[in-house]
Amino acid sequence: MGHALDERLTPPARLTAASAAAVAATLQALTAPSRLLLLSQLRRGSASVGELTAAVAMEQSAVSHQLRLLRTMGLVTTERRGRHIVYSLYDDHVAALLDEAVWHAEHLRLAAPDPVAPDPVAPDPVAPDRVEPDSGRTAEAS
Repeated sequence: MGHALDERLTPPARLTAASAAAVAATLQALTAPSRLLLLSQLRRGSASVGELTAAVAMEQSAVSHQLRLLRTMGLVTTERRGRHIVYSLYDDHVAALLDEAVWHAEHLRLAAPDPVAPDPVAPDPVAPDRVEPDSGRTAEAS
């Protein structure tokens, strides 16, 4: 099944054609290593174009171009601080998406086995088979 996501926090994906196209566009924004480097740097905290340029060793024009695309895709946001524009991840979802993508790539690289996830529809093996109404005791204990 996968990596045992807590379904209370992450409901199973149910996509329409429109939402599938939106998700595909978001994921496509993550296909460039340069954009992933920028997002990874922003995962550590807000930064200006100049700070990002130094951190990822790219030309300032290339960093600005990639940040514009990430902003258009709703993955980063901006805030003016004096004469500088400071970039941040849009929200915690972007950080989680990046973290999961990195973790998944490492998982594949290491050929690590999936942890065994509990089956959400299987009965709890510790719970009694049947509880008698109003007694709180199992049928076998009566």
